[in-house]
Amino acid sequence: MELRHLRYFMAVAETRNFTRAARVLGVSQPPLSRQIRDLEVEMGVQLLQRNTRPVLLTDAGRLFADQARQILAQVDLLAQSMHHMSSPRFAIGVVGSIMQGAMPRMIRAFRDACPHIDVELVELTTVEQVAALKEGRIDAGLGRLRIEDADIQRTLLYAEPLVLATPAEPGAEAGKATLADLSGKVLIVYPSVPRPSYADQVLGLLADKGIRPGRLIEVREVQTALGLVAARAGVAIVPESLRNSLRSDIAYTPFLEAEANSPVILSQRRSDQRQLIETFRTIGQAAFGEEP
Repeated sequence: MELRHLRYFMAVAETRNFTRAARVLGVSQPPLSRQIRDLEVEMGVQLLQRNTRPVLLTDAGRLFADQARQILAQVDLLAQSMHHMSSPRFAIGVVGSIMQGAMPRMIRAFRDACPHIDVELVELTTVEQVAALKEGRIDAGLGRLRIEDADIQRTLLYAEPLVLATPAEPGAEAGKATLADLSGKVLIVYPSVPRPSYADQVLGLLADKGIRPGRLIEVREVQTALGLVAARAGVAIVPESLRNSLRSDIAYTPFLEAEANSPVILSQRRSDQRQLIETFRTIGQAAFGEEP
């Protein structure tokens, strides 16, 4: 059995007509019919009912079609991945909450070191990055969640301190916050989907301390969360680098607890041993190593 047999069979299965299937495939009908018959002989089952209009699938044919569709999809994905690997393109998945920190410096340094590479940034959650890496759609991911996967290599670049975002109060003195300050407060978390996410990281940090907010407001994006904080709808726990957004209507207060931090994690395919991958990792460690 060859891939050609699967493609021929799926063309008939989807059009339910040998003539239309042959037209779609760009072949004449007799060879198409012969290939399908050879496939049935090899499988030892009848896949199609030919004496009906339109052509119907047998029970075996429906099962074969489900499996063939998955195989062909995987073959097409493999071809796309190989094309991606051979092209001078380097795609990086990033979460929105690291845009304000060392990430831009890291990408600039990588572009300078590899000027022949077309660097592309794709906003993806950490969960989405893992899937995109395994499918070959990106070459590296910068996220915040520790997701265990045997196919993915993780490198901790930076444990970024968290800060409490509250509405700015004129004349208020700078101080320190504690996680216990969140007890009974309205807490705004993000992103609401997909999960698990940074929101679960924040909630897990509070749960470990036995701290329960009064009410949760879940939103999709960090900018929405900050907008709600500025509108006095609640408070939020955000990475320290968001201070760089320079919003005058929000105050950012550091936490006293050392464990109030969020990791910046570089994820890469374990099987990808290109020198380019090592270069990107080395540059990332240097860029985030400059963070205070």
